[in-house]
Amino acid sequence: MNITINGKSVQVEEGQTILEVAKDLNIGIPTLCFHSALEAYGGCRLCVVEARRGRWSKLVTSCNYEVWDGLEVLTNSERVHKSRKMTVELLLARCPEVEALQRLARAYKISEPRFPKEQDDCVLCGLCVRICQERMGVGAASFVGRGAEVRVDTPYSRGSEVCITCGACVSACPTQSIRLNSVFPQKLVPQKAEFELGLKERPTIYIPFTQALPNVPVIDRSNCVHFYNGACKTCQEICPAEAIDYTQEDEAVELDVGAVILTPGFCLYDAAQKPQYGYALYPNVVTSLQFERLLSASGPCMGEVRRPSDQRIPHRIAFIQCVGSRETEHNFCSSVCCMYAIKEAIIAKEHEKDVMCDIFYMDIRAYGKGFDAYYDRAKEIGIHFTPCRPSKIEEIHANHNLLITYIEEDGTCQRKEFEMAVLSAGFQPPEQVQELADKFGLALNQHGFAVTDPFDPVATSRKGVYVCGPFSEPKDIPETVVEASNASSRAMIDLAEVRGTQIVEHPLPPERDVRGEPPRIGVFVCHCGRNIGAYVDVPSIADYAKTLPHVVYSTDTLYTCSSDTQVFIKDAILEHHLNRIVVASCSPRTHEPLFQETIREVGLNPHLFEMANIRDQCSWVHMFEHDSATAKSKDLVRMAVAKSALTEPLISIPLDVTAKALVLGGGVGGMTAALGIANQGYEVFLVEKTANLGGNALKIEHDLYGNDVRKYLKALQNQVRTHPLITVFTNAQIAKVDGFIGNFVSTIETRNVMPKQALALQTQQTEVKHGVVIVATGGSEHAPTEYLYGTNSRVKTLLDLSEALATGEFTVPDTVVMIQCVGSREPDHNYCSRICCAGAIKNAIRMKKMNPDANIFILYRDIRTYGFREEYYGVARDLGINFIRYTLERKPGVTAENGNLTVSVYDAILDATLEISTDLLVLSSRIDPNPDNDHISQLLKVPLNSEKFFLEAHVKLRPVEFATDGVYVCGLAHYPKDIKETISQAMATAGRAATVLSKDKIEAAGKIAYVNAVRCSGCGACVTVCAYNAISLDNERQIAVINEALCKGCGACAATCRGSAIKLHGFEDEQILRMLNVL
Repeated sequence: MNITINGKSVQVEEGQTILEVAKDLNIGIPTLCFHSALEAYGGCRLCVVEARRGRWSKLVTSCNYEVWDGLEVLTNSERVHKSRKMTVELLLARCPEVEALQRLARAYKISEPRFPKEQDDCVLCGLCVRICQERMGVGAASFVGRGAEVRVDTPYSRGSEVCITCGACVSACPTQSIRLNSVFPQKLVPQKAEFELGLKERPTIYIPFTQALPNVPVIDRSNCVHFYNGACKTCQEICPAEAIDYTQEDEAVELDVGAVILTPGFCLYDAAQKPQYGYALYPNVVTSLQFERLLSASGPCMGEVRRPSDQRIPHRIAFIQCVGSRETEHNFCSSVCCMYAIKEAIIAKEHEKDVMCDIFYMDIRAYGKGFDAYYDRAKEIGIHFTPCRPSKIEEIHANHNLLITYIEEDGTCQRKEFEMAVLSAGFQPPEQVQELADKFGLALNQHGFAVTDPFDPVATSRKGVYVCGPFSEPKDIPETVVEASNASSRAMIDLAEVRGTQIVEHPLPPERDVRGEPPRIGVFVCHCGRNIGAYVDVPSIADYAKTLPHVVYSTDTLYTCSSDTQVFIKDAILEHHLNRIVVASCSPRTHEPLFQETIREVGLNPHLFEMANIRDQCSWVHMFEHDSATAKSKDLVRMAVAKSALTEPLISIPLDVTAKALVLGGGVGGMTAALGIANQGYEVFLVEKTANLGGNALKIEHDLYGNDVRKYLKALQNQVRTHPLITVFTNAQIAKVDGFIGNFVSTIETRNVMPKQALALQTQQTEVKHGVVIVATGGSEHAPTEYLYGTNSRVKTLLDLSEALATGEFTVPDTVVMIQCVGSREPDHNYCSRICCAGAIKNAIRMKKMNPDANIFILYRDIRTYGFREEYYGVARDLGINFIRYTLERKPGVTAENGNLTVSVYDAILDATLEISTDLLVLSSRIDPNPDNDHISQLLKVPLNSEKFFLEAHVKLRPVEFATDGVYVCGLAHYPKDIKETISQAMATAGRAATVLSKDKIEAAGKIAYVNAVRCSGCGACVTVCAYNAISLDNERQIAVINEALCKGCGACAATCRGSAIKLHGFEDEQILRMLNVL
């Protein structure tokens, strides 16, 4: 049927009310007593509209007045306005303090009601009574009294025993006047949001967290009224998608698979088991994960650090390390706590610059790449570190502050007052881990973690079942990501024979030809939680974008990168026929591919996308200048829109793939990577610069856990030597590398073994073609220049001692001193060599067992036996090995006089300098990068960090990959690590390499340089600046030629060319000039 509403003719369905039609048309009609889950009855009279037909006219309540054919409706006529204004005035007089009525009064320009004021907060709409009776089937409240004395109340004005505390009355009340504790007689226990770790309440229907996948609500069955008494069904009634199905049950699905990877993660130790710290007793004692949520932009406080007791910003925060780990019951280190405590302290200071943070620690285990520099930064910005484990926390009841009792290094007892305490709770195996292990037939260790093969870190006690992440041992995110690639690599080896047989392709729609169409730009501005939204007025930027030329749609989103927003973007493209997209958010380095894939899925060329980086370039650098940051963000968006209007579709170039790999380095990492690729069916060229395979592992007999390294190494060498797909080059090195991902051509230079008296070595060059490169060039122990090394025969390095012990002929002297961190963790080499602490403890335990009467001293700065290595630190102490802490400012001294070797060291606990006469001094010297790294870096066009280790593309997202596609890194070439970690990283590179080798073709980027042959003079300036060797000179034509597969679109050539002969697709001169003009 047809009706007319506000002069507009519309089609409606029979049975619809005027209010329902108005909502469909986005016409606002005020209501108070209407609830979509209850039958409308028009009690408040706010929703009146004028119904007309011809000369007939009547005011009717829109919520319960059904439409009929030919009906004319006026929703805001003068007559309607007067009626609503009078209703609002009467209600405001009754409830002058109700915010909802105050808003309505302002809308109808009512400053003060003309009627006597009452001090009520209930408009007697009856929604609470009706929803409790009709929907919940309870009837805990009702109308009582008569006439002017009528009111809503519980029986005898007391708490109702039948109330089920569902909260329906509270949510239905339009004036927000109902307090559930006035209805229910007992103490209320709110439902806590699991993701927010109890820091925030949640309803019974909720989305688990902002970026949940899938991003849809779930029903908490244990608290749902319908599952309690069969009533309610309100959500089913009001859900427009009809998505509510109460009959759904868990479903068992049977899958046929060839391999299984288990990644159940971990649980945090229950800090309440440490009553001395007051967790769960004192509100301002939180766990590290809870504090992480407090810091989060999407957390319960939206990124502001506020303590739970009173929501005040704390100005003195204590961090207590090793809660639930490194103790008798849990004699392992959780590996990550030190660094996340430092991270949280730094972020807290960034949020509130006046906050003072104290970290109470046993050892700072900053053993990862870049961790020591981060630790030093924390100290530089004022974070205080106290080496001790506090004994207890007490609350000051008057203000909920906390008193922490601890012992200083000098033995004095101290008590400090803090406003908040953060407990760095340790890792525990996931819940129901035994049930999982039983299902898959896995062995667990004494702590409940999965037992894995010592030389295959993801292989379990059952063949074909692999694990990764903290399920096998506590570890950080980079190691977890590496292990995930390792596990997938092991699974790919198992499934190599059937690779690709069950792939189901999801074809993309054909690309829309937008050439000739006027630009129709859609702009999406991201809050990024609080990363942008806290410092920039995001809605105003979205509104501003609507005013820019060619912009037909603009909006703001909380997280533009979330899966639900990707769907939203695709829907907007289709609905508004957008042909260019601009996203104002974070960095295109990490998120541009995501958005390009999204727009391609609805038929747009991926290069019709533009990004304005208002996070890195604006909100992060101008966080204390809100107005200026907002203005600059508008500038960035305006420039991006101007560039986008001139963007044209670009094509990607398909390239063939040579399904072979080149591995540089024949140590454990290189051999493992080579086998990992060859066992998947791909040919490998393995290049080792020395005469033997094995690298540093040749000098090691056993690892810390007692596993036979030599036996493993011998088997590994044999597998490599005999594998039909592996070609080994020893006494060889890479002389030249040309090409690009999928199509490398390298020259291997092999040196023939010649007599010492030969005048020159004979070399042989072999050219090989391959699709990927793995860098596993290792590292070496540094030769110390201090502590008399090289001048006194009794001063050895850790590796020297390991080799001597391996001979079986070493005699343990009466006194041994071992000095840690020799040449490392100092300004010139500010990194931890990671393996030294475990190596020193391994050798110390062995010597102590060989000679129980020997006095062994380990002088250390921090003992970094992370993970299960901690157990052996305890063994060493139990055996009587002495540990003495020293600082960088007071390093040990070594003298040799009259045949005596003496080590002096200051002991803070004794407050005295000790002099130890020793028979043997062992130096745990740093691990140096391979001296060939500079040369290899230049050949492969891959970066090094400041210490000359190879620099991965992203420490967490791409830990074994370079920014140069098709090149990967593992082992000591990346950073110091032990054999187990090297194996895992090597297998990860094999897995990542296989993602390239398994393809017939790959596609080169579209935003690449091109040459205007008419303008090119052949000067060669572009050739000299190209970092990727993508440009060469055509000597015949005397012009530059671009290798499109090698070009990365950096633009260095275009910027250098004096004749403007080289341009860059996607960054044309006209686009750049337009951006500058609008700026």
